[in-house]
Amino acid sequence: MEQIKREISVMRLVKHPNIVNLHEVMATKTKIYFVMEYVRGGELFNKITKGRLKESVARKYFQQLINAVEFCHSRGVYHRDLKPENLLLDEKGDLKVSDFGLSALADSKRQDGLLHTTCGTPAYVAPEVISRKGYEGAKADIWSCGVILFVLLAGYLPFQDSNLMELYRKISKSEFKCPHWFLPEARKLLSKILNPNPIKRLSIAKILEHPWFVKICDGKQMKVDTETKDTTPVDADAIFMSNGVCAEDKQDALKPVNMNAFDIISLSAGFDLSGLFLEPNHAKEAWFASWKPASVIISKLEEFAKFQRLRVWKKNGGIMKMEGSKGGKNGVLVIDAEIFEVAPSWHLVELKKSNGDTLEYQKLLREDIRPALKDIIWAWLGEEGHLQQQA
Repeated sequence: MEQIKREISVMRLVKHPNIVNLHEVMATKTKIYFVMEYVRGGELFNKITKGRLKESVARKYFQQLINAVEFCHSRGVYHRDLKPENLLLDEKGDLKVSDFGLSALADSKRQDGLLHTTCGTPAYVAPEVISRKGYEGAKADIWSCGVILFVLLAGYLPFQDSNLMELYRKISKSEFKCPHWFLPEARKLLSKILNPNPIKRLSIAKILEHPWFVKICDGKQMKVDTETKDTTPVDADAIFMSNGVCAEDKQDALKPVNMNAFDIISLSAGFDLSGLFLEPNHAKEAWFASWKPASVIISKLEEFAKFQRLRVWKKNGGIMKMEGSKGGKNGVLVIDAEIFEVAPSWHLVELKKSNGDTLEYQKLLREDIRPALKDIIWAWLGEEGHLQQQA
């Protein structure tokens, strides 16, 4: 329900000529109806399956894509699943971005100013998205646009492998080769967009100025009217409540975050991309697996905090914060605990020091936390990335 509400709010914000328009939303007790703009031309993907596009045609679609994505970002919206299957064509042959089901709003960012939900389509996802250290939604979308541009010009994906781990290794190092028919300007643009380091990746502002991008298509410069009458988020709750659909149960706010395949793969010792972007931080983090329900894990953590005289704050999505009562060498020790649901009967818990002295945290973890939680722990995630089963 929350995902549907978010998609409605997002689509009300992004009224743009190159984005599929949401006209109306209606709901009953059992069904939700989206009344959307009818786009006759089908998916851009269908055009690509017939072979690569002419450079002028590829440029036109890429220009329209970048204009739509720039508009989304200006409204604080990050698509997070850009791919040819989600790009539609109208009867005039103009591009329309669709499917905002995985999109995020600016207020989805955590305190570090980054997004943390790992999602997207494997071949189009940016390397930092699966590093599990947080990422900028705008930078991730730009990477996906770069992959789309390559596909439009080449007729095939830049990163391909039947083995998912090998595919992500290629993505993490940006291992791709441009075919011989790519012009130098297009090669340079792609190399700057498909930079695995998001800090050095080309911004949309720079893309808009790039010589290959600004060339005129079909004898005329494209102009886009990006004015929208409604720039305030719609009250999605009101849509459902007014039609007899109950809002989400408040208890669900405490439900742990689901861990998907991207998250599980990223825990592998052989596939840790975090080193590409951030300094290793193993001393500040610890993971353990438990067969116990999230409520039991939370209760056990609260019991430990009470015994240690730590203050506790609960947040939505199975997140807890435990804070010491007195300052240490580097300030007050603060430990964040986040619970991830891999399966209904299996949870992973991340313990992370967000403030205070690292040695103090490690000592508390070794001498107090591990023994106190032994009754609920099935295994610890060891320093080498392998699950160390509890004796």
